[in-house]
Amino acid sequence: MPDAERIPSELDQLVDRDPEETAEWAASLDAVTREAGPHRAAYLMRRTLEHAGRTGLALPPLVETEYVNTIPTAAEPDFPGDEEMERRITAWNRWNAAAMVTRASRLGVGGHIATYASAAWLYEVGFQHFFRGKESAEAPGSGDQLYLQGHASPGIYARAFLEGRLTEAQLDNFRQEAGGNGLPSYPHPRRLPWLWEFPTVSMGLGPLSAIYQARFNRYLAGRGIKDTSGSHVWAFLGDGEMDEPESTAALALAAREELDNLTFVVNCNLQRLDGPVRANFKVVQELEAQFRAAGWNVIKTLWGSAWDELFALDTTGALVRRLRQVPDAQFQTYAARDASYVREHFFGADPALAEMARLLTDAKIDECFGTSRGGHEPRKVYAAYRAALAHEGAPTVILAQTVKGHTLGRGFESKNANHQMKKLSVDEFRDMRDRLGLPIPDSAFDGGTVPYGHPGPDSPEVRYLAERRAALGGPAPARRTHPVPALPEPSERAFQALQKGSGKQEMATTMAFVRLVKELMRDRETGRRWVPIVPDEARTFGMESLFPSAGIYSPKGQTYEPVDRDQLMYYKEARDGQILNEGITEAGAMADFIAAATSYATHGEPMIPFYIFYSMFGWQRTGDQMWQLADQLGRGFVVGATAGRTTLTGEGLQHADGHSHLIAATNPASLNYDPAFAYEIAVIVRDGLRRMYGPEPEDVFYYLTVYNEPTVQPPMPEGVEEGILRGLYRFREGTPAAPDAPRIQLLASGTAIHWALDAQRLLADDWGVTADVWSATSWSELRRDALSCDAAQLKGEDRTPYVTRVLQGAPGPVLAVSDWMRAVPDQISPWVEQDWSSLGTDGFGLSDTREAARRHFGVDAESIAVAALDRLARRGEVKRQTVREAAERYGLA
Repeated sequence: MPDAERIPSELDQLVDRDPEETAEWAASLDAVTREAGPHRAAYLMRRTLEHAGRTGLALPPLVETEYVNTIPTAAEPDFPGDEEMERRITAWNRWNAAAMVTRASRLGVGGHIATYASAAWLYEVGFQHFFRGKESAEAPGSGDQLYLQGHASPGIYARAFLEGRLTEAQLDNFRQEAGGNGLPSYPHPRRLPWLWEFPTVSMGLGPLSAIYQARFNRYLAGRGIKDTSGSHVWAFLGDGEMDEPESTAALALAAREELDNLTFVVNCNLQRLDGPVRANFKVVQELEAQFRAAGWNVIKTLWGSAWDELFALDTTGALVRRLRQVPDAQFQTYAARDASYVREHFFGADPALAEMARLLTDAKIDECFGTSRGGHEPRKVYAAYRAALAHEGAPTVILAQTVKGHTLGRGFESKNANHQMKKLSVDEFRDMRDRLGLPIPDSAFDGGTVPYGHPGPDSPEVRYLAERRAALGGPAPARRTHPVPALPEPSERAFQALQKGSGKQEMATTMAFVRLVKELMRDRETGRRWVPIVPDEARTFGMESLFPSAGIYSPKGQTYEPVDRDQLMYYKEARDGQILNEGITEAGAMADFIAAATSYATHGEPMIPFYIFYSMFGWQRTGDQMWQLADQLGRGFVVGATAGRTTLTGEGLQHADGHSHLIAATNPASLNYDPAFAYEIAVIVRDGLRRMYGPEPEDVFYYLTVYNEPTVQPPMPEGVEEGILRGLYRFREGTPAAPDAPRIQLLASGTAIHWALDAQRLLADDWGVTADVWSATSWSELRRDALSCDAAQLKGEDRTPYVTRVLQGAPGPVLAVSDWMRAVPDQISPWVEQDWSSLGTDGFGLSDTREAARRHFGVDAESIAVAALDRLARRGEVKRQTVREAAERYGLA
């Protein structure tokens, strides 16, 4: 191949000691391929590598390349911008980021400086040349999706200040949100909804979500909802963050589905929060191997242009070998020490390197080892980004090496403690000013306060910045907060089927929910917007009927004949499939849900996701993502199926959920319901569609728990809709056996209402006690209403909690029961005026029949009846002996 046509190689930057010998090796390989075929040639290559490994030859494995830049300097494309202008813009942003955090540190609220200092050019090159805004012609209404590293947020605020999107007063409110005008510490859409799209702290959730966001973009396109081909997902990560399991959990998915609309940019400053990421190893090489093995395209941008002279002098390969040998912690030390130390400890390790060092000045060594990194040079960053966008068929990761704390001075750069260092002194700022070349006079520091810097709204820098963003489609990051059109209400028919009851047929509430959604997915107007999400247990939840009708999304369609093709409910995959069946990954399914639940903002396309899962594996396993969902203002239905601690027979402790409602109650955006009947589900889902997708949509999501216990579903009584939505209504009033019969109120949620109804009968028939049975659809909504009333009372308003008002005058004590631990119903006890007690399933779950498990926890009908008699005995309304007799009769004594 002529040199002009040959693809540049990273090896081009290494000196070839004998090009003729190299050519002979290549010719030999070509000859074998020609004479014996490519398989023989590949076999010989593998044998050679195997032999090299056995003999101790220092060759990296196939998943690694040398510790050099993937793109040689000679192969870098021309830089399209004004590099000097962009240097000045970046300098202003570096200054203001550091000034903002330092000024805030006076109040003790903290902040992070070193991360953005190392990554500034990684962001600035993107903002100036790559990141598309919402008005982009290539990606209208969507733009690119930017998952920005949380600890770098001061730099993003500084850029928004330079653009005029933030004021000095807002910068001075960094991390001071209580007054309502502050800037959140990290990317938080709920706190700053016009700027941030994606929350990226907790660490690890950003990369996981970025992968599923890129995948969801393809899903929208595949289903014909929106053309997202112009959108690209960028995830900016720290090398320390890659230790989080979620950071690498879905790498294979991204490669398998060829998500070339996704780029990871890993800022490899070799430091995490307390010290080196891989003190005795090399994190860049480790990450390269991990990503290459998963099928990603890997671009390493490690060394700045100052290193070109050193590589040119490396005629023996000693420099490349030494770079591969030196562990990260030692290289960090080189970056922080002077040239004499580097000469002795780096170059002195090899005679060839010692000879090379004699040709280098101290200034050159200081530059190379102290600051010259690929991530600090806009031309190298630009080349990497352009190569990433040009690569087809796989996602790309850019491993960009930087110095943590770059430009902040010797007191910060490469120091182990720099993540915890929150401020610079005035003298350090003066040094930084001189280093960055900013026109800030000494008088600006009078009084000891560090000033913000701005070249002026009409300055060449601000005009250049505005022109670049206009060319790319508007500001970024930016979140669209204007309302999307309300979705039309589905037809009555879908809800009426559940409201009529099931007649004599038994039906579990899990099946009732699935039937409702299946009917709603047929709706002509909104049906295509439903996104069913399930982590590989669709058949457990009775969803297999959706397979042939809705199809399972796959970018490749169905390239095989399914084994059950001759059956009615066969396994059908399709490019336009509606179901996201993620395999055994609740974290992946939850990331799917977040992408779909926020599509109304990300793409201007409201989608209605419902994610159904074993209730034990929701809030307990992916609770951090539930908070991420709330933070990102997601909307949709989260459904904990096979709920309760005694309802899922035989599965035992690990599957027995008796606490998810307690965890869910802590999340302010989650509306939590534990419906007992199919008609309650119909009312709740209908209300959810109105609240989340109606004319005035709310940034909430619904958590419903449904059960796998088939029972006859009654028709909906009249006038109960408000009680269902508020959390409590009287389902069945007891018939007094006598005018003076003792009376008690039984409050029950979910499947426990059936035990309460049986207890109602036992109390009446065996003991002459009248019990009213109430359906408590939401303990947490009752509590939130009560807390709101309490807060109003403190402001002088006269408001009575709903639970107090609806139970007012109800005779006798109140006994609450559920398939949850007692703390779940106990949430409302302060606002119940009657004597309060509760029963629940506290403790670990266990395997047994439902009857035995309920007897074990003391929540079956007989246990409820005895507990009710005990409550009445304490009030003197029945004899104490009656309690003992009942316990003996029911086998509880």
